[in-house]
Amino acid sequence: MQSILGNFALILFILTIVTGVIWFLDRFYLSKQRRAKATAALAEFDARNAKLSAEGIKLEASGRAALEANLLRQPTWVEYSGSFFPVIATVFFLRSFLYEPFKIPSSSMVPTLLVGDLILVNKFTYGIRLPIINKKVIEMNNPQRGDVMVFKYPKDMSLDYIKRVVGVPGDKITYKNKRLTINGEALSYTPLPDYLNEDSLDYSQQFTENLSNVQHTIAIRSGRPPIALEGVMDFPNKDACSYNPEGFTCTVPAGNYFMMGDNRDNSEDSRYWGFVPDQNIVGKAFLVWMNLGNFKRIGTFFK
Repeated sequence: MQSILGNFALILFILTIVTGVIWFLDRFYLSKQRRAKATAALAEFDARNAKLSAEGIKLEASGRAALEANLLRQPTWVEYSGSFFPVIATVFFLRSFLYEPFKIPSSSMVPTLLVGDLILVNKFTYGIRLPIINKKVIEMNNPQRGDVMVFKYPKDMSLDYIKRVVGVPGDKITYKNKRLTINGEALSYTPLPDYLNEDSLDYSQQFTENLSNVQHTIAIRSGRPPIALEGVMDFPNKDACSYNPEGFTCTVPAGNYFMMGDNRDNSEDSRYWGFVPDQNIVGKAFLVWMNLGNFKRIGTFFK
């Protein structure tokens, strides 16, 4: 199922092409063939009826209209393809170039995003990309520190991940004792009341983190290490990072981004699997448009 969802854009593209070809074929060829056959059949029908009328035989007046409608009727497969084509094409365009919906499957972005949140992602703010191959063709904005971004997981491109941009190309990121320092400047943290994790029924410490003037809330579990060193994988440009039990320091390579979840001690992110290349970017998340388990979340804009 996950592989199918991961290729949903490809499925939509194929359906758009197939239904579009059938629609155009019917519009400019098959319909003309049906009309030509109907014209010939109706001429024969009219001639036969004229002969019968001359012989004094009374005919049913509705017979000609029924015959014409039957001859011009589209085959079922053509009718359904023509009906679905504009709908599928519209969905494909909107999803590929404007906005795409996603569902939050895990708690890695708590408290900003909750499990079950259905979010909208802006597909054009970071540039226009060709669907399927995700190649950028029009440059626009670059991701900024503090953005909540959806991207293709570098270890499995069929998976979409969502995290917060912590480091942009050239940044030196230090995470020590669960506090971030970027390019030598320590971020400021303001304590908040503890956050209740409704799934596990325990509490996490909450702080407002000021990341390049983007103030957002993070959650931290006391008693857990800043990073589980045994979970760090091999990844491209790993030599740009150094790890120790208190945290890590990474320099973000050109064309890459460093991502972290707001639920800092319950997030598998760039600390473990590395940097996110620009070509993996999907878009910028900005709105919770539905949560069937918590209607108060609907319409929540976040940053």
